[in-house]
Amino acid sequence: TGKVFFSMGSDDYVCSGSSVASANSDVVVTAAHCVKNGSGTWAANWTFVPGYSNGDAPYGSYTARRFYISNSWSNQANNDYDVAFVTVNQDGLAGDSVPVGQEVGGQGIRFGSAPKAITVFGYPSDPPYNGQQLFYCSGATKPDTYHATTDTGVRCQMTAGSSGGPWLDGFDWSSGTGTITSVSSFKYSNNNQILYGPTLGSAAQALYQAAEHS
Repeated sequence: TGKVFFSMGSDDYVCSGSSVASANSDVVVTAAHCVKNGSGTWAANWTFVPGYSNGDAPYGSYTARRFYISNSWSNQANNDYDVAFVTVNQDGLAGDSVPVGQEVGGQGIRFGSAPKAITVFGYPSDPPYNGQQLFYCSGATKPDTYHATTDTGVRCQMTAGSSGGPWLDGFDWSSGTGTITSVSSFKYSNNNQILYGPTLGSAAQALYQAAEHS
């Protein structure tokens, strides 16, 4: 898991993301709104920093090569499709440039299922957080209370900046691994206790397959 830095127009933003196991070892998953503002502006200067902590980039910084998002997000900002895959350029430490997956590994990913319990990671930046460290929450999932999306929710205190962070099924604390089944997407303005993430369906799977073979 890492922190994402980018700009849209004249403003700078932050999100979260995760490297994903892939054929080319250079795929990162995040939220679609962390790469494109719905039908509006694309992100620029997009950079993934795995293991970011208090300003340090212990495994290098990986700039975006290409974004993969669905038309349903790009045209309509449909929250059911708020997921993006990003191929990133090589970087690393000790003077060697390597794919991000070779430097830090990549979490597994599964499509078409929403587990009953989840562990969520991210870099929340709004108070009481400051975006300098990785946080997590975990618990049982439930459908969208307002039935406005097909997303699932989990009780989570994390704030803006955690968007795009991975939702891991079967997370193993000893190995630091799990299986990505969603990413952090949004909270309703009248309920800041529940964080929602989209189910990764066939559209997301097609984006991943395109990214890993690019």
